[in-house]
Amino acid sequence: MKSHTGMGKRVKVTGKGKLVTEQAGKRHLLEGKTSTRTRRLTGTVEVAKSDVKRVKKLLGR
Repeated sequence: MKSHTGMGKRVKVTGKGKLVTEQAGKRHLLEGKTSTRTRRLTGTVEVAKSDVKRVKKLLGR
């Protein structure tokens, strides 16, 4: 079973098996967002609990 290449580029699996991805909302329309908000959107977050099963399936785990 091949893993979904698009999902592999978006999600990273940590050593303990947690799924980590970039924070959403920092790609476009940045002029309308405050500097505080854009700074808060930097960094990584854990994948939502409701999406973990689907993402793991796409990663072949």
